[in-house]
Amino acid sequence: MSQLANQFQNEEEILKKYDSDFRTRDYLGLTAKVVTGILIIWALFQLYTSSFGILEAIKMRAWHLGFLLILSFLIYPATKKSAASRTLPTIWDMICILLTLISIGYLLLTYDTFARERFGIHVEMDYYMAAIGILVVFEASRRVIGNALTIICAIFLIYNFVGAYIPGALGHVGFSFERVTDIMFWGSQGLFGIALGVSATYIFLFVLFGAFLKNSGFTDFINDIALSIAGWTAGGPAKVSVIGSGFMGMVNGSAVANVVTTGAVTIPLMKKTGYKSKFAGAVEAVASTGGQFAPPIMGAAGFIMAEFLGVPYRTIMLAAIIPAFLYYVTVFMVVHFEAKRIGLTGISKENIPNMVIVMKDRGHLLLPLIILIGLLSTGVTPLYAAVFALISTVLASWLRKSTRMNFKMIVDSLIEGSKGAIGVGIACAIVGVVVGTISLTSLGLTLGNNILALAGDNLIIAAILTMLISIVLGMGIPATAAYIIVATIAAPLLVKLGVPPLAAHMFAFFYSALSNITPPVALASYAAAGLAGAPPNKVGIEAMRIGITGFIIPFFFLFNPVLLFNGETVTESLIAMATSTIGVVCLAGGLQGWFLTRTNLIQRLALFVTAFLMIKPTLLTDIIGLSILAAIIIWQKIASVTINDQKTNDVSETTSNISG
Repeated sequence: MSQLANQFQNEEEILKKYDSDFRTRDYLGLTAKVVTGILIIWALFQLYTSSFGILEAIKMRAWHLGFLLILSFLIYPATKKSAASRTLPTIWDMICILLTLISIGYLLLTYDTFARERFGIHVEMDYYMAAIGILVVFEASRRVIGNALTIICAIFLIYNFVGAYIPGALGHVGFSFERVTDIMFWGSQGLFGIALGVSATYIFLFVLFGAFLKNSGFTDFINDIALSIAGWTAGGPAKVSVIGSGFMGMVNGSAVANVVTTGAVTIPLMKKTGYKSKFAGAVEAVASTGGQFAPPIMGAAGFIMAEFLGVPYRTIMLAAIIPAFLYYVTVFMVVHFEAKRIGLTGISKENIPNMVIVMKDRGHLLLPLIILIGLLSTGVTPLYAAVFALISTVLASWLRKSTRMNFKMIVDSLIEGSKGAIGVGIACAIVGVVVGTISLTSLGLTLGNNILALAGDNLIIAAILTMLISIVLGMGIPATAAYIIVATIAAPLLVKLGVPPLAAHMFAFFYSALSNITPPVALASYAAAGLAGAPPNKVGIEAMRIGITGFIIPFFFLFNPVLLFNGETVTESLIAMATSTIGVVCLAGGLQGWFLTRTNLIQRLALFVTAFLMIKPTLLTDIIGLSILAAIIIWQKIASVTINDQKTNDVSETTSNISG
């Protein structure tokens, strides 16, 4: 029992260290009940308004932001010292809550008058209330997200006022206090923009769905399924990590939380099987990060991308299928080849769950995910798909007594879902400052032109610069926020150079998510390192190596969107998927120095060349790539037969000598 308690404590410490969503206060007594009550009321409010749509957009977003801010000030401490206060909020917390009630309450009470009676003309009090609202959002961001994103957004906000004093292309006329507060607070381009709108609808419901799915026993079910599928094969625990983390990542918006949830089981198993600590941690980090761009949920950014592009969410979901599939095939084959290279076996079959029994007892837990995918695929809005999937999670759990969700589990799911939505909600709110600034000052056009000039109208250079911006912004700030900033600044540049909008946005999104495994601030890698007991930087570098496909694939779909199911026919995309799959298998073989058998230097280089040729979707490159691959296979087969014959001769000779 003590060992189990220590494990949970270690997991909690890792989550608090690497995921800001978990750096919360645990209140005692009456305060705990009040906070719990607010969390439950918020979840029920979101469910009701999302299901029946009784509020207009700006009011829905204002209520959503109000709950976000109040809970941020209650749950997230202002300082490390105030984190020790577990009985009552501090005086500063109460001041922030009061300012939130004043500013958001003022907007809700006066918005109809402002919009319909005053026809958008402000009174002086409007500006002061807006300023208060903006300031409390910044304080909430500092607490919940951290300094990095808050400082970036503060720089953008200040830029609105000081443009007249900035020389060169970045300068502008400068804007008044009234104009800036109008855009940031009273319009739909600032705090209450698209990002917060998506948070108030789709994101909250899908985070809530994830909490219900987790409490239904879905996590344990997926781990058992993964064990029964791959646990017995060479290097089984690592493959279990890839499968389990991939499935959980489909419904979990946090790479770090995914690492801790599945890694607590898989990382010790990998080490026990014989994988090095840094490799075990890296595999878990890479597999968990892939969930950010794996359909159907794709974290939060997928929904925001759909709103930015004005396309149905199923278009985004469909576009992500091939890149996500190739990513996971690479990771799976890397761990397979590594197991073969160092001679690892799997878990003994007596310790493997029986697939038939697992499916018979808990297979019904897959129904909510199947329903969700089915609804999204048929064009049902994500809003209604999430509500139906959430309800089906509870109903499906009732099909078996062993999985039945009781009242307490349902309430716990409401609480966990509300808590889980705070971080991404605050990020979506404050990043509205960036979007509003770009809209007001035309900064996006200015930066885009500068990047274009630096790239010399060269798409490859422009793409590399966009990649670097995405990764750097993603270091230490949520991938969703990083994507929004890059999508606003750099994606239009790629579109200007002839890239389809979907490919440009998916490109920015991929690299924002991959910042989770990119040193020096690779949060998913560092969380996995904590579980594996390995040096964080070594795990980060190893994770980059294993997840290299994630860094390569976006360049290919940028130049050939057929990999996003954006070709003339579905057949064209499926052929590209098949050839690219061969390519990433060769890439994995080249990375690990193993294919059918151990590779020599020439074979390894040939595998890398083959990978590049097969991933690039043209008939000529496919023919050349397949020819090289066939030569490698024949070479390795002949070498393998020669080695086996040599071993047989050696054994026969030894036996003859002994007999003689």
